Amino acid sequence: MINSNIYDYVNVLDKAADASWMRQEAISNNIANVNTPGYKRQDVAFEDSLQEAISNSRYRSTDEKVANLSKADLRIRSYTDSSGFSYRLDGNNVDIDTENAALARNQLKYNALVDSINHEFSMIKAVTQ
Repeated sequence: MINSNIYDYVNVLDKAADASWMRQEAISNNIANVNTPGYKRQDVAFEDSLQEAISNSRYRSTDEKVANLSKADLRIRSYTDSSGFSYRLDGNNVDIDTENAALARNQLKYNALVDSINHEFSMIKAVTQ
């Protein structure tokens, strides 16, 4: 993370992009293991911790909330989803249609995050020229 107030949004977007990248890897692993007996679906949690960190802030404006987020508030956590649940008799809980939809949704999110980061840097560049 970059240590300057002008990069506050970039830092949050960067962390969100990291989470999206990790989710892409988890979904790819899920798809690769769709026929592996006993495999349990993996996922990544980030959005809930970001929402909690922002909503628990004592500051009023979004700019102030983002500026005062700490690295510890922005946790990316990998977890096993519905480990006690299975679609099949072999213990696997991966549904290929759900994973394909999640893959497409996550790719759109990642692209939007990268576009937002590029936009933030364009604004910083415009101000410094």
